[in-house]
Amino acid sequence: MLNNFFRKKSVNQILREVEAQEGINAGAGLAKHLGLRDLVSFGVAAIVGAGIFATIGKASYEGGPAVVFLFLFTALACVFSALCYAQFASTVPISGSAYTYAYTSFGEVIAWVLGWALVMEYAIGNIAVAISWSEYFTQLLSGMGIHLPAYLTMDYLSASRGYDEAMAILAKGEALKPALLTAKLAWENAFELAGFKVIADLPALLITIAITTLVFVGVKESRNAGNVMVIIKMAVVLMVIVVGAFYITPANWSPFAPNGAEGVLKSVSAVFFAYIGFDAISTTAEECKNPQRDMPKAMIYSLLICTVLYVLLALILTGMVNYSEMNVEDPLAMVFDRVDLDIIAGIISVSAVVAITSVFLVFQMGQPRILMTMSRDGLLPSAFGKIHPKFKTPYISTIATGFLVAVPALFMNMTEVTDLTSIGTLFAFAMVSAGVLRMPTPVDTEGRKHFKVPYYDSRFVLPVLLVLVLGFIIYYFPEGVQELISFGTVDAELAAKLNLRRLFLLFMLGMSVYAIMKRWSVIPVLGVLVNVYLMTELNVSNWYGFGFWMLAGLVIYFGYGFQNSKLKKA
Repeated sequence: MLNNFFRKKSVNQILREVEAQEGINAGAGLAKHLGLRDLVSFGVAAIVGAGIFATIGKASYEGGPAVVFLFLFTALACVFSALCYAQFASTVPISGSAYTYAYTSFGEVIAWVLGWALVMEYAIGNIAVAISWSEYFTQLLSGMGIHLPAYLTMDYLSASRGYDEAMAILAKGEALKPALLTAKLAWENAFELAGFKVIADLPALLITIAITTLVFVGVKESRNAGNVMVIIKMAVVLMVIVVGAFYITPANWSPFAPNGAEGVLKSVSAVFFAYIGFDAISTTAEECKNPQRDMPKAMIYSLLICTVLYVLLALILTGMVNYSEMNVEDPLAMVFDRVDLDIIAGIISVSAVVAITSVFLVFQMGQPRILMTMSRDGLLPSAFGKIHPKFKTPYISTIATGFLVAVPALFMNMTEVTDLTSIGTLFAFAMVSAGVLRMPTPVDTEGRKHFKVPYYDSRFVLPVLLVLVLGFIIYYFPEGVQELISFGTVDAELAAKLNLRRLFLLFMLGMSVYAIMKRWSVIPVLGVLVNVYLMTELNVSNWYGFGFWMLAGLVIYFGYGFQNSKLKKA
């Protein structure tokens, strides 16, 4: 019985199934339009989103100009996961991404868990993207003198909570911040229907409909639109770097690390999430002309391009304005306002909307292809795997994803969904890295070349890295180490956070010892450790939400997928 839960597919079996399906449905499968340039464009589109427009300001405020080291360190950490994704994408060029990879490494039930986690990353994540797009778009219209009613640009939860908070502040005789004032007006001015306040984020709904329609029509059209948006936002970022270089005051770079190592590392989670998105490339594997060659290159190239841009941006911004003034929501526009270049500040505001749209497009493309692959395996109803005869896209999965994003985006709060997205993404990254350690070597009789993660023996690398990391922590964070080993009386939230860190230390030591004994390659080991560490740095409430989501997924699997699995029937 236990073996049924962990039944696996071999790499060659998966490849034969896809080839057989393409033979049966000749001319009705997914259209292969994507080359290396398109894949790199998708990667940059997914990575350089609205997050960098805000993240870089907060990170610079905490770490000063030395935040460039944090961007470099985080990029290196992402490379561990990217290399693991690249190996799988090259060996198993199927649209299922981490779901398919887990099927070959861990078995069916873990594959389902990974697929369910990817729903958190893409579909649930796009709810947050839609809400963020609405906020930026509304601000852009306001700057142009066009003011939409507040109750049509805000979700119900934010308006309700904001109104209560605003009334409490007014009762004390204090002034309201702009965000609370907007929430108060939204609640007061909204019309009622059957005693219920009609408050909904209409722009979030409209952008979801528009992007879903584009993804429905075809990958070629999505590719063209994505390439245009990437060109626009890359041009704006390069303009910021080139123009900003003429307004640098070197004195702003001194001191270079005003808050020391602790300040630099304070924003490690936020900066890490500025890199998330490269994995979405893997969901388009079946629409690539040469996935074995292009997938690995695209992931690495997109990470390298974005790292160079992030480092240059951080240096330019902290050189133009002192780091202590960078704690704002729109740091790029702010620094150009300071040097009286209002036109460039306006262009940056427009590019932020374009940047979010490109992220939305890539993620909205990724989710239907994962649902399609799960449907092929029988874990979801067969309708999710149907390909449109004209547009060559998984159209039912695309429509389902549109509903999954559009309806919650109307009413849900940003905070409610971003936390789930973060922990789901990190979990997928960790499992893909672990999967490389368990990945069987395929027998390929057709001479196809596959990318492989470079092998470095853990026996020689891991002990040195562990000593350096532990020494760094003890030297730079003595108070944190004291808290970790003291088990003193602290508040419940801090106690939970410390317990997560203690569990991670045990996990790190245990995995390191096992990796050394098994002579595992150090890169996937580091990929697992980095992502699990970042998971422990999230709030405990995220873990509760993650656990509830996974429990719901297992109910669906055992209620439908386990009995209908094609591997079980075979």
